[in-house]
Amino acid sequence: MIAQRYQDLDCWQLSNDLKQHVYAFIAKPPASKDLEFCDQIRRSARGAPRTIAEGFGRFRPKEFARYLEFARASLMETQNHLGDALDSKYISAEEHAALFKLADRAIGASTRLHQYLSTCKTWPGTKNPRTQNPGTSDPRTPNRRTPNPRTLNPRTKNPEPGTKNEP
Repeated sequence: MIAQRYQDLDCWQLSNDLKQHVYAFIAKPPASKDLEFCDQIRRSARGAPRTIAEGFGRFRPKEFARYLEFARASLMETQNHLGDALDSKYISAEEHAALFKLADRAIGASTRLHQYLSTCKTWPGTKNPRTQNPGTSDPRTPNRRTPNPRTLNPRTKNPEPGTKNEP
């Protein structure tokens, strides 16, 4: 199935779910009293779904894949903060294990999507405009298929070097 919106992506759904769980545990003491910790884990938890959404909007597989790398890094940073939360006794071992596993699932989904996008040449579900209609091209990119007009007519006064100029 092709995702029509970034919310359709498994990696975004899992990342967003992790973010919501992080919000829930930092809203309660004792975590809520550590403002620096709350700020750090909140930022890293927000980073993954936000970056996935931004990358999805790029419409270029390689660019989107690059954004997924950033999202994976945010998820790993969140995992590190979860370890800090366990060490500081802000969460139980069971809650840590569940959140860590959720982050692992989000990392796995992001990695699989990254691997897929690395094999794509065009956005999935679309046609490459250059192969769809070879007579048109992006105005910012020269069309390499269009021959030089001076070489089309052999009677041209200024032909390209190496072409015949026969009457």
